[in-house]
Amino acid sequence: MASRRSLKKDINYISDFTVGLCIMTGLEKKGTRETIDQLIRQAHNVRREALRRISHTEPGSVKLFYKKLREDFNNGTEAICNQLETLIKG
Repeated sequence: MASRRSLKKDINYISDFTVGLCIMTGLEKKGTRETIDQLIRQAHNVRREALRRISHTEPGSVKLFYKKLREDFNNGTEAICNQLETLIKG
């Protein structure tokens, strides 16, 4: 299992990349500022929630805890990317 520090760095990197995609999409598509702002806030909330959960690991089944954490973070990031994709196509 990766260290908490490494996991936090990975989460920060992925979140920053996702926000960068949001900003680039906002620059390309005019008139989508409110939607882009909402997606950036959503990315920030997903990141904050993941980092909060890492800092307070639940005792007991640690393996399941981190599996659920990764799953939730990936689902949140994927939802943002899917919304960006529909925004680009639309």
